[in-house]
Amino acid sequence: MQPQKKFHMLFSVVMGAMMISIMTFVITWVNVGLGPQFLGAWMKAFAIAYVIGVPVIFFLAPVARKITGRILGVQP
Repeated sequence: MQPQKKFHMLFSVVMGAMMISIMTFVITWVNVGLGPQFLGAWMKAFAIAYVIGVPVIFFLAPVARKITGRILGVQP
C-alpha cells in the first residue's frame, strides 16, 4: 500500500474514533443520562456509528478538502 493511501486510511480510523466517541458520548448522555445503562448504550451507539462513520470519513475527507480549497481559492 502506498504511504499516502496508508496515511489516509489510518487518519480515517483515528479521526473516526475521536469524533464518533465524543458525539456518541454526548448524544447518549442527552438521551439516557449518566445512569447505570449509560455505558452499555454508549458502547452500542459507538459500535454502530464507528462501522458507518469510518468509511464515510475515508470517502468524504478528500471531497471536503477539495470543497474547502475551492471556497478559499487554494489548491489542497
